[in-house]
Amino acid sequence: MKVKVINARALKSSGKLESAEMVIEDGVIQEIGQELTSATFDIVWDAEGLFISPGFVDVHVHLREPGGEAKETIATGTQAAAKGGFTTICAMPNTTPVPDDVQKLDDLMRRIKETARVRVLPYASITSRQAGRELVDMKVLAGNGAFAFTDDGVGIQNAGMMQEAMKEASSAGKAVVAHCEDNSLVHKGVCHQGEVSQRLALPGIASTTESVQIARDVLLAEQTGCHYHVCHVSTKESVRIIRNAKKAGIHVTAEVTPHHLLLHEDDITEDHGFYKMNPPLRSREDQKALLEALKDGTIDFIATDHAPHTEEEKQQGFLNAPFGITGLETAFPLLYTHLVEKGFCTLKELVDWMTVKPAAVFNLPYGTLIPGAPADFTMVDLESERTLDRKTFLSKGKNTPFDGWTLKGWPVRTIVNGNLAWEEPTHEAART
Repeated sequence: MKVKVINARALKSSGKLESAEMVIEDGVIQEIGQELTSATFDIVWDAEGLFISPGFVDVHVHLREPGGEAKETIATGTQAAAKGGFTTICAMPNTTPVPDDVQKLDDLMRRIKETARVRVLPYASITSRQAGRELVDMKVLAGNGAFAFTDDGVGIQNAGMMQEAMKEASSAGKAVVAHCEDNSLVHKGVCHQGEVSQRLALPGIASTTESVQIARDVLLAEQTGCHYHVCHVSTKESVRIIRNAKKAGIHVTAEVTPHHLLLHEDDITEDHGFYKMNPPLRSREDQKALLEALKDGTIDFIATDHAPHTEEEKQQGFLNAPFGITGLETAFPLLYTHLVEKGFCTLKELVDWMTVKPAAVFNLPYGTLIPGAPADFTMVDLESERTLDRKTFLSKGKNTPFDGWTLKGWPVRTIVNGNLAWEEPTHEAART
């Protein structure tokens, strides 16, 4: 099938927007430029001046299936991803059962093949059942399609276990992706240990809960030569450790979430589960450090940590609600409105943090619009303002504190491998 995109706007290498057309054949980009040669096409997409971006890449998503289908399924989670402009996502392994052997990983990949609307790359766990006691067979799992290895949701508590995991992952050519949390320092905390935890009389989670484990792990990564990737960095101390590790030449990379970039503990207005996430919303100083670290490259890219829960679960206070916030359908408009529109970064920088940089960190052939690349892209309306309404989410999880925010930068059509994955109903007529 041959497809042409017309009347789009694309980013030049200089960061400026220019008019663009694109020719796609059999799911691969053939040409991109201006006033491309006329030919016969099966489909013509009229982008009507929309911004055309490489499909967003999110290496940190919870799809909940198998075992947590009341919260999310592969079908609903990938529909939400497509609506948010994401074309490649990586599914965390904290499911029931955990994909910790080939049979379970194969079952997960079968489910993905049957129901996913976008490309899904599955993680395997570091330890059996994510229990922290026995390593999985990383070489076998890597050879059977595991994207990388993580016990996300649980920090690896034993240093010797993490050291051995890094050795095995390095031998298998895969990254260790770490949720960093020292359980001996958690003390049943539910929010950041600071002014808000005191005001609401809630047990707090200290910044050192995260940072001390990162400090341990970067030294182990140096020793083993493993690619060590830090999930959802949230504290200024963690930033300092990662910055120093990079200066020392250690192969460490890191991600930050939209909610940690845009919110801090003072934004918590009430004792409500929508504000409960792990790691928690930190101080203003932490938020500032995260923004600076993203800008200077200490933090490599943005990932959502999309973590859906049922309405009943999240309509509780901090003590009883589960940790987590949805993010796939809100990430780009939130970041475009509050980072690009307010002058913190350029559109090109934001797009890079959501496309080419996560792809480059994990050696994925996605996140670019060049001839020969998979035809993964999203068309975005950068001009129209809309009010975020969580009730319209395609995700089963409606748990977000951003409900009611007025935003620009809404994706209106998403293409994966040249095929339509999702489009805003009001833009259906743009196809000829």
